[in-house]
Amino acid sequence: MSLPTEVIPCARIVEQGDPDRFRTVMAAPVSARAVLFPLYALNVEVSRAPWVTQEAMIAEMRLQWWRDALEEIAEGRQVRKHEVTKPLADVLTAGMARRLDESVAARRWDMYRDTFEDEAHFDRYLDQTAGHLMWTAAECLGAPPDQEAAVRSVALAAGLVAFLRAVPKLEEAGRIPLLDGTHDGVAALARRIRMRLTAPRLPTSARAALWPAIGARSLLDQIVRDPALVGEGRVPTAAPWRLSFSAVTGRAML
Repeated sequence: MSLPTEVIPCARIVEQGDPDRFRTVMAAPVSARAVLFPLYALNVEVSRAPWVTQEAMIAEMRLQWWRDALEEIAEGRQVRKHEVTKPLADVLTAGMARRLDESVAARRWDMYRDTFEDEAHFDRYLDQTAGHLMWTAAECLGAPPDQEAAVRSVALAAGLVAFLRAVPKLEEAGRIPLLDGTHDGVAALARRIRMRLTAPRLPTSARAALWPAIGARSLLDQIVRDPALVGEGRVPTAAPWRLSFSAVTGRAML
């Protein structure tokens, strides 16, 4: 079974813009790839929209374009032309499209230099971006509703690792990414999210949705022990063997 022709451009977008997720999708069954590539391609397009221009108005327009496309999908209307929109419309329900619209809206934080208001705001940002994406992927692949909270806890852990890895670049761009950027503050943040991590019980068909989070528990533990990894730009990536193990066994090595 080969990847549908219309999904191939999505795969190329993910390969170029998010090589780590690309590797996790390529380790999944082909049937799952046809679902995951459009979702992750959307994520690439949306996450980079605020960074391709220094003009906030242009960035707002880029995000609004995707919000309008998701609204068209949610309402069952003909979706605007783009190499991602048609494959995306084929996998999303109306509820999923509205959820991802909220994810796009959350990316407005990336456009400005405002700090997060408080801990709840920061957690909400991670959940609306990483959480919405992972739960939508899992739901598309057959995850039961009672596992949503567990899946989101995994996404929160993975989202935090990715966010902490980006802290030096965010600071270079004049941002204040953390409410408490001291070593103690970083360690406390990693510990708090680590404690919330719950392993979901998913059918085999849905487990590939968790694979972008492979190694998240271990990486957060490392950050708790050595929070200087964040400020020094030394947050590691998960060891490749973890993905290989997950692909063979079907279990995500969180």
